[in-house]
Formats: sequence, structure tokens, C-alpha cells
Amino acid sequence: MTDQIPCHLRDRDDIVLSILQLSVNFQVGRQTVQAVTDVSFDVARGETLGLVGESGCGKSTVGRAIMQLPAPTAGGVFFNGQDMTTLDGEALRQTRTGLQMIFQDPISSLNPRRRVRDIVAEGLAIWGRNNAQSRVEEVMDAVGLDAVSAGDRRPHQFSGGQCQRICIARSLALDPDVLICDEPVSALDVSVQAQILNLLEDMKARYHLTMVFIAHNLAVVKNISDRVAVMYLGKLCEIGNTGSIYARPAHPYTRALLASIPDANPLAREQAAIDGEPLLQGELPSPANPPSGCRFRTRCPYAQARCAEQVPQMQVVADDHYVACHFPILSP
Repeated sequence: MTDQIPCHLRDRDDIVLSILQLSVNFQVGRQTVQAVTDVSFDVARGETLGLVGESGCGKSTVGRAIMQLPAPTAGGVFFNGQDMTTLDGEALRQTRTGLQMIFQDPISSLNPRRRVRDIVAEGLAIWGRNNAQSRVEEVMDAVGLDAVSAGDRRPHQFSGGQCQRICIARSLALDPDVLICDEPVSALDVSVQAQILNLLEDMKARYHLTMVFIAHNLAVVKNISDRVAVMYLGKLCEIGNTGSIYARPAHPYTRALLASIPDANPLAREQAAIDGEPLLQGELPSPANPPSGCRFRTRCPYAQARCAEQVPQMQVVADDHYVACHFPILSP
């Protein structure tokens, strides 16, 4: 880890979560898989950061590394100014109560043998919090579940959307500052997704939450996020405010992702190709053997010799808009 602070980290007093040059490696046999490499971003209090990218890009690994599950290979995770990577034992347990996580599959993340009331109250019981019963009733009511009728039932008696409401209630019980949502709606029906997204927005306002929202659906991220960070093969390639990212994407990968969003107009994709929009092609390279230089160069229509030789660094392209590309697309 170098002493240089990346240019896209903001100098603000209200930064609640700051990730600095985070790397996570896994040993698979004799190979080292570079799941996340040198990722940096920050989240201000009350803000929602959308973390997007293809499956396998490392975004869920970032979310788990923030929670120290597992601890990152290198880098820092600063929560309210405290580097969590330097903590262990009781100090880590105490600090981690301020961060909670909602997982992708709501049914498998709930203990099928326990009653819903006990699931929501588990964190309160572990920490011996006072008024646990009233807190459980409050958060269950907040997510639209009746504490009396639903509290005595078990997870298998609920639908996927209701199970996700239970997971949200459990995450809110300890009154966290930061909520990490790891693709919380991808396993749900489209009709239920909007309900859960609206619920998260309501909970964010009601409990003054800061959120990291991990997803691969850019249409979903656009509606819920204040800022967006785009990842590719374990690296951060673009970050900025949502309006700027969606209106003027500067990285070829971001443009390709936006061009791949389904459109109600059946001719939209053909028109995008005519207009020169770079449609995403090819397969994601192996994180055990990533390409040299820019990791996107093997799929990039604008790649040149420099892209294979030098790793692109973040550079500013507009107010609160940064891109890691040697040849950013700056036209509207």
C-alpha cells in the first residue's frame, strides 16, 4: 500500500466509510486468484453508493471484505475513521455492529429452524440490549411484517420477498450506520423488486442509513444510488455521481454496460450499433491470470499498445467523475 491517496477519494468531514487500495486474493490449489485489486472509494453519511459490474468482477467480495469476511489481503477499511483491518477480537466485534449486510438469497440466509422473532432478535440477544422485544416489534412493523402473526412462524412459510423483509428487519435491529446490500433483489420477481427497493429507500430515510448497494442491474442502481462505482475483473474503472455516469460514461466498459440495458424499443440495440455504441462481447478473463496493463483491453474496441503496457490510473473527467482509462470517451 502506497502513501499516495487516490485522487477520487474526497476530502470531506462526513465520510463514514472509506476503502483504501483494497485487495483480496484467494489461493485455489497452486493458483492465486486476484478477486479484488487496489480498489478505493468512499461513502459520505446518508449517501448510497451503487457498486456494479458483471458477475465475477469482485463486487460481492468487496462487500464481504468491508465486513472483514474474509479480511482483505491488503489495504484499509476505514469506518468512522477507524481502520477495521487493524482490529481483531472484541474490538472488531464491537466496531462491526455499526455495519450490517443483506445477502442475495434471502431464504438461504435465514435459519430455517428458528422463528422469525428470534431471528430478528438474535443480534440484540448476543449484545444483551435492553428493550429487545419492543425493538423487534418496531423494526418488523417498519418493514411491513406483523410482529405477532409473523413472529411465531418460520422462514419456509414466507415468500422470497417476505424473507428479504425479514433480513432487512434483522439488519436494522442493532441500529447500524452502514448497510451493505449484496444484490438484495436479484433473486426476487420483478414485481417484488420495486417493493423491496422502495422499502430500502424508506428505511434509509427513517433510520438515517448510509448504503453500499451491490448489483449487476444498472437500471436498478440508477434509481437508488447517489454515486456509482463500476468494477471490471477486480478493478475499479469508473466512479462518479449517478447523473454524470449515466449521461456521459467515459469508460468503454461502462458505455458497453449501459448499451446492454434492455430497451422496450426492439430496434434500440440495432440503432446503438449503428451509432457506434460499443456492445460488450467476449468472455471475462480469468482472475487467476488477468491481462497485463488495462484488464479490459482484451474486450475493448479502442485498445492500443499502451493499454497492454501500463495500468491506467484514475483521472478526473468532470466534477465528481473519475475514470481509469488511457483513452476515455469524452464526447456526449
